This record gives sequence, structure tokens and C-alpha cells, in this order.
Amino acid sequence: MKILIIEDEPQLAQSISEYLSVENYLCELAATFAEATEKITLYDYDCILLDLMLPGGDGMKILEEIRRQQKQDGVIIISARDSYNDKIKGLQTGADDYLAKPFHLPELAARVYSVIRRRNFNNTNIIQQHELQIDLLARTVNINNKPVILTRKEFNLLLYFMGNANRVISKNALAEHLSGDLADMMNSYDFVYAHIKNLKKKLNEAGCDNYLKTVYGTGYKWEV
Repeated sequence: MKILIIEDEPQLAQSISEYLSVENYLCELAATFAEATEKITLYDYDCILLDLMLPGGDGMKILEEIRRQQKQDGVIIISARDSYNDKIKGLQTGADDYLAKPFHLPELAARVYSVIRRRNFNNTNIIQQHELQIDLLARTVNINNKPVILTRKEFNLLLYFMGNANRVISKNALAEHLSGDLADMMNSYDFVYAHIKNLKKKLNEAGCDNYLKTVYGTGYKWEV
């Protein structure tokens, strides 16, 4: 799952990034209003952590822009502005949650997980599609009640497909999901093809039906 941390305090931003990376999230950083605005326009994220007081502008305007673009990114406001009015305005504008500073990183991680689970997986910890079962908390995959060992990227790729079931996902979107904004510097999608090939091979060899379809010239689609 891909997270954007919009926070101008370098030490806090780095602490959040390091903690969430251990929790198997791919984290990107934005420290200014302009940088954050550019990233939300160019890329999609599973969850955005949004500070309201940023160099160059008010974070609430970024939230308004996210919703104006009708993006589906989850948003958690993280702010020292802990007034009742700020919380109400943020939630009414479209934030999924509001966490006042200072906060404990485990609580932040729990809220990130909750937002992603609610938005992508109907608020459940267990995803079941016929013979395929995924436990989001344990990060395990079972096919016909037998475990399948996936790498971290393969597991995240599987979740990404299942969270976007029946939608065609472009090769560019997959590259961004796997590598973040580093995707812009890559000359080919070979690494995307390699991860998808390995994922499909492991699922098929374990007895999983072929839910992951290639849409030629466009990308891939997970069918349910």
C-alpha cells in the first residue's frame, strides 16, 4: 500500500516514514504546499497523511483539491491544530480521520490500516474469493487452505489488484504502486512484468483460478 506523508517537520516525517515502512507500506514525502499539490495531482495513494500548517499554503486547501479531483485516496489529517472547529471542517471537507499531534506511531499505523481496510476491503480483515483467502493482519495467503509464500511486493501487488477488482489497471499505475515516484525514472516496465509473472505462477501452481487477466495494450484486470 502506498502512503503520502505531507509534513514539513523533517524529523517527524522521517519517523513516520521509517515506522510505516517497517509495517510494509511504501512511503513518499512532501514538505511544502507546492510539492504536495504536485504529488496528489500526478499520483494516486492508498492513504495520505496531511498536516494542515505547511510552507506555502493551508493543508485544508490540499484536501479540498483532492476531493475536487474526485480522487479516492484516503486522507488522515495530522495536525497540531486540535480545535473542535478544525476537526469538524476537516471531516466535512472529506478527511477520513483526524489525529492531533503529538501522537503515538502505533496509533497512527492502526488508523492508516483502518482507512485502507474500510476503503478497499469493505472493513474486513479477511478477504475471501472462492479458493483464495488473504488475512490482512497476518499478511498471509492461503489457497484451498494451504499457505502460499509471496514476497512483500507480490503480496502488495495482489492486494492492489483485489482492491481494484474488475478495473483495468495500467502498466504505469502498477509501476507507480510498486516503486512510487521512482517510476518516472525507469525506461521500461520489465520489473512490473517480472513481479506479475512470478505472482501468477505462484497462484496458479497452488491451484488458484486465473483471476488476473491481461488486457492487451492497456494493462491488467483482476476479475471477480
